[in-house]
Amino acid sequence: MDASVARMWAAYRVKSRMSPASPPPPAWHFCDNESDANTCAALVLSGHKRATTPSLWFLESRGLAVPVGGDLDIVADWDGVAQCVIRTTDVAIVPFEAVTAAYAAAEGEGDGSLESWRAVHWAYYERELAGTGFLRTEDMPVVCQRFEMVYP
Repeated sequence: MDASVARMWAAYRVKSRMSPASPPPPAWHFCDNESDANTCAALVLSGHKRATTPSLWFLESRGLAVPVGGDLDIVADWDGVAQCVIRTTDVAIVPFEAVTAAYAAAEGEGDGSLESWRAVHWAYYERELAGTGFLRTEDMPVVCQRFEMVYP
């Protein structure tokens, strides 16, 4: 864990009056490449990105839990440097083809359109699912996770 993660968590614990013994939440970066990961972290910091959407199959293939409302996470940049703490506000598992324009806009990426969201995520899911035994499909389940930045 990068030292910045521990520092950010310690500062958040003080701000939110949590016990000093509270273990840090998962720290991770968005996307599968440095440019997109750093861009998405910056979009969260600016308030434009308020959602993210991994495929359910990716989470299952890695043994990762589906997020639930109230979960905390530390968003890092590609290099693992902590950028902010987010809290999950809502989670819905829907087919890829059922993602709405409003949800796509909440992701805050590209031009914010559903068409752009579908194109970018379709390509991403092919990379995300590589080697998992799953193949992307229009009806594959995706995890629509809305969040709010709670620190800094």
